[in-house]
Amino acid sequence: MRFTIPAVVPLLALGFLAASCSKQAEQSPAAAASSPAAAPSAAAATAVPSPVDSAAPGAPRDVRESNEMIDFEYAYPEAAGAIPALKAMLDAEVDKQKAELVANAKEQKDQSKKNDFPYHPLGSWTLWKVVTDLPGWLSLSADVSDYQGGAHPNHGYDALLWDKQANVRRAPIDLFVSKEALSRAIRKDFCVALNRERAKKRGEPIDPKSTDEFDSCIDPAASTVILGSAGHRAFDRIGVLVAPYEAGPYAEGDYEVTLPVTDAVLAAVKPEYRSSFAVKR
Repeated sequence: MRFTIPAVVPLLALGFLAASCSKQAEQSPAAAASSPAAAPSAAAATAVPSPVDSAAPGAPRDVRESNEMIDFEYAYPEAAGAIPALKAMLDAEVDKQKAELVANAKEQKDQSKKNDFPYHPLGSWTLWKVVTDLPGWLSLSADVSDYQGGAHPNHGYDALLWDKQANVRRAPIDLFVSKEALSRAIRKDFCVALNRERAKKRGEPIDPKSTDEFDSCIDPAASTVILGSAGHRAFDRIGVLVAPYEAGPYAEGDYEVTLPVTDAVLAAVKPEYRSSFAVKR
């Protein structure tokens, strides 16, 4: 589940599917952007022992701990807590991530004493949000960050689909014939949308003849793919969450591109899952 890509501590950024999703059940995968510079201090300010560390069935969970050794948070929403198997999986991940963070912190603090350099608390932040909750599927995305020392935290995304009928976790990409098939179906529109977002951040259009790596398009299926819904009945939107350094320099932060499900996208879906998708007209 967990991975790191250079970036910043997330505080729920970039409003994906905001027009189609309610604040609670259909919230953006990254719903309230913060600047890279502000994120670490904000996370540290909020990461205190939580008065409500609920493990009750059907309840959300937000585990927080901050001390001289670690800064830890892991949260998931009520919709995830209402599914026993998914809740058990996420609860196990809470314990695993915290144990790993404490072990790393103890090792680094020992090294700092031996080598006479300052120790800064290590951090781990995983914040799951609902993208869409459909009759047969729960779509979640997460901002995933950690700090293991160095100039800045590492940041990336995660995503999962819970197949309610089979009662198992699936990756969004698993619903497609292959990553390559999905990439072919959305790449052209994705590249246009990505350059439009780059131009907004940079204040000028992208030169199509540029050979700069941060002006080139990237493979959308290599980033984090999430599935959303405007109609609340089937997946009709695809989101691509792009971490810093993937499509631009660190200072530009994350990119997010939202695309409709088209006939080409539907053709890239595995036959057994096509009834869960709808072409956005």
